[in-house]
Amino acid sequence: MVERVIENYLKKGVEILQVNLSEMYIDDEIKKAVNTVLDSGQYVKGKNLTAFETEFSAYCNSKYAICVNSGTSAMLLTMMALGVGRGDEVIVPSHTFIATGSPAKFLGATPVYVDIDPVNYNLDPAKLEEAITPNTKAIIPVHLYGHPADMDPIMNIAKEHGVYVVEDACQAHGAEYKGKRTGSIGDFSVFSFFPSKNMTVAGDGGMVLTDNKEIAHKMSMLRDHGRTDKYLHELLGLNLRMSEISAAIGRQQLKHLPQWVERRRQIASMYNDLLEDAVTVPREADWAKHAYYVYTLQTPNRDSLREYLHTKGISTGIYYPVPVHRQPCMEAHDVDLPVTDACVKKILSIPMHPKLMDEQVHYIADNIKRGLK
Repeated sequence: MVERVIENYLKKGVEILQVNLSEMYIDDEIKKAVNTVLDSGQYVKGKNLTAFETEFSAYCNSKYAICVNSGTSAMLLTMMALGVGRGDEVIVPSHTFIATGSPAKFLGATPVYVDIDPVNYNLDPAKLEEAITPNTKAIIPVHLYGHPADMDPIMNIAKEHGVYVVEDACQAHGAEYKGKRTGSIGDFSVFSFFPSKNMTVAGDGGMVLTDNKEIAHKMSMLRDHGRTDKYLHELLGLNLRMSEISAAIGRQQLKHLPQWVERRRQIASMYNDLLEDAVTVPREADWAKHAYYVYTLQTPNRDSLREYLHTKGISTGIYYPVPVHRQPCMEAHDVDLPVTDACVKKILSIPMHPKLMDEQVHYIADNIKRGLK
């Protein structure tokens, strides 16, 4: 099979010897949008920012959106607006990027870690209640890899205890939970538009979504030095603004997002069919629509397989090799997360992006099988 795929590639004039983990989409319309901003002379707080907020919030079925300069800033801004600080606790999974929990810790709060579901890698609702204390300010479920967390029980527990739910949807653009878009379920949600994500602003960028008008207004001020006027600062804020160029790119990328998600799902289905007898493939819950930001498999032979794939020009990643609770800067002690600690030894992410061709998918799958032998 590998030889036949290579032959087909050579006929098409396609280089098969390097298959990237992710690839960004840039077309003439995006370049035109950037040039239009450059020609306009307005590079911050312009019409593209406002339009991007309107269009993305409509896509996610949320009332208000606040653009910022990164997904980390989106989480920090949310924690600031909610008044998270010393003495507060926020509940997070540890199997995630550090920016899920680090903004709260940066503000003086304590991340409280909850273990994950071994199938979808997200915060396990069955282990949530025991982590709540009178100091709990927020629960931050992560829609990891593009698969939604099980939000109904999380929302019910949060409501019972009177705490906020902040969806970390930084990896879940276009995913759905029981027919609802991720980002429209919690009290707040944060997105990242980093270059590897399902849609990007060709650099760092982020967004906060909410239906809370009062806090949305507060966030809009906090991201812009807490201004009520150019030189009048009512709140102690920061400069977390998104540029007009980033917003213009995001608007163009959003137009392609639905078809890109469907292509990712097609590729995932191919991988599943080709690999389910060789490795543990990702599973999609009945109530979920997986957006496949990354395609993550499990195998006990992860490290040797990764080395083999590297020799075949196939890029791989491990998301994430060191859990957040084991990061030195997070200073977590006596935390017992057996599912998290077990999965990080076996997970491996293989190439996943809409530009992958069917021949590449077969080439990757065949080499995974060969590498495992």
